[in-house]
Amino acid sequence: MDATLKIGGSLAEEPERLRALCRELGEIAKNHRITAVPGGGRFADVVRELDERFHLHDNVAHNMAILAMDQYGMFLSSITPGSRTTCTLDGARRHSEVGLLPILLPSRMMSRADPLPHSWEVTSDSITAYIAGELGSEKLLLVTDVDGVYTGDPKNDPAAELIEEISVADLSKRGVRTSVDVYLSKIISKATLDCYVVNGRYPERVRAILDNELPRCTRIRD
Repeated sequence: MDATLKIGGSLAEEPERLRALCRELGEIAKNHRITAVPGGGRFADVVRELDERFHLHDNVAHNMAILAMDQYGMFLSSITPGSRTTCTLDGARRHSEVGLLPILLPSRMMSRADPLPHSWEVTSDSITAYIAGELGSEKLLLVTDVDGVYTGDPKNDPAAELIEEISVADLSKRGVRTSVDVYLSKIISKATLDCYVVNGRYPERVRAILDNELPRCTRIRD
């Protein structure tokens, strides 16, 4: 598998940009073996709100949040030409081999394997990284609504600067969520993955990474 991509739920806040990204991914899949994993988006936000109000058991919140990814994945498939949903790694491989874009709905396989802690430190970022390792992907792309990892929160801090390259060790030392979740560094440190955080509002940047170019983004290295 060439690459596994997480499609962030935040991108749904700009419908035309998300549609453009989905169209581009459908085209990219014709020449690259890629698998898309959905983020949680508003569906996961509902789970977070319920957890804050009712203090759900960690297992319940974790499983509900992954089911939220399934829902976003079904939505993504409905607007992505040449895509197919699947619940298995083998299904993802089969679809990609014939030029389709597999959108992997993760709840079934994650429930069976249960490889990650049940915590909000684990989000679709870490789940996608885990799936990328299982697929044997060369690259992991976390496609979100910001250009990469910053020195601060770019949405609230105009002085925050893009970090163009960061080591797994340095990412781990930050200890707080930036544009990726806290647990991600633990996953990619165990797998041989070339990891990028890239802005999906510019689909050409996603294509550039898959074509072995380096656009504006953050590369996470060993």
